[in-house]
Amino acid sequence: MSHPSGRMLELLSLLAGGVPRSGADLAARLGVSPRTLRRDVERLRDLGYRVRSARGTGGSYRLPAGQGVPPLLLSEEEAVATAVGLRHAAAAYGGTAGPGPADTALRKLEEALPVRLRGRIAALAAATQVPPGPGRAGGPGGLDTLDRLATATYVRSRVRFRYTARDGGAGERRGEPHRLVLLAHRWYLLAWDEDRADWRTFRVDRIAGLRVPGATFPPRPVPEASAGLFSRPGEPRGAVLFLAPAGAVARRLTARAGTLEPTGPDRCRYLTGAEDWDWLAGALAAVGLPYRVEGPEELARATQDLAARAAAAAAPPARA
Repeated sequence: MSHPSGRMLELLSLLAGGVPRSGADLAARLGVSPRTLRRDVERLRDLGYRVRSARGTGGSYRLPAGQGVPPLLLSEEEAVATAVGLRHAAAAYGGTAGPGPADTALRKLEEALPVRLRGRIAALAAATQVPPGPGRAGGPGGLDTLDRLATATYVRSRVRFRYTARDGGAGERRGEPHRLVLLAHRWYLLAWDEDRADWRTFRVDRIAGLRVPGATFPPRPVPEASAGLFSRPGEPRGAVLFLAPAGAVARRLTARAGTLEPTGPDRCRYLTGAEDWDWLAGALAAVGLPYRVEGPEELARATQDLAARAAAAAAPPARA
């Protein structure tokens, strides 16, 4: 491998994990002389990678973990994908108290990109825009709440928080967090509700005053039909009959929080407890396969409204 950029990427890969590697081994794997290896190591250090070396027969090198975030070497395609993702994160989870971490990271990345790549990023972001409002994770503290819930879930630590229900009532809740799920541009927490002795889902943007006392809990088996937990007892559930095989629908369906059950060789039924019927109507139409809405009335009405808007948008302009 003779190109310097390619060699440095390979060298980073070899040094990943913090395990010391001898200079002779690294030089042999890269196909370079010890002198060229030392020069490549210095280039990595100039870029901010804290490569440590040890003297001895042949010497050794290692890249310690946990020393901050070093500069990343991204291809053009990787840079575009990263920037678009950051734009969606900033739109979906930004707060109201100024730029958040996604905004500042995006600004730094875009400043370092060529103008031609900025145009590609703007076009991609505009074509796949995240709707503002519903996707926000709860204002200024939304990302912090998500981060703390994720940590509590990972270490199996009980949580306490104040929760505002759909009817506006608020109360203290205690639970064992199991999973965070993104559905219809909203974050949900799947948890065992200790006071109700049952599984519940909580919208993260309705969680306030999160506390993690530190008490841990043993793993608890989750029902196989956990997707159905996203609809509470008494809530209307969306029911759609697709006139297509379940396998074909599953490959195209983006509304994943639900169940898809075959009802024959060429049809299947999708059940979900999504709250945003307008969003669900769009997601179902995007599957691109024939279907019939079985209920509830809210989903049928949202589908009719979507069809009317699409028909009006495609209608030829009226002649003067």
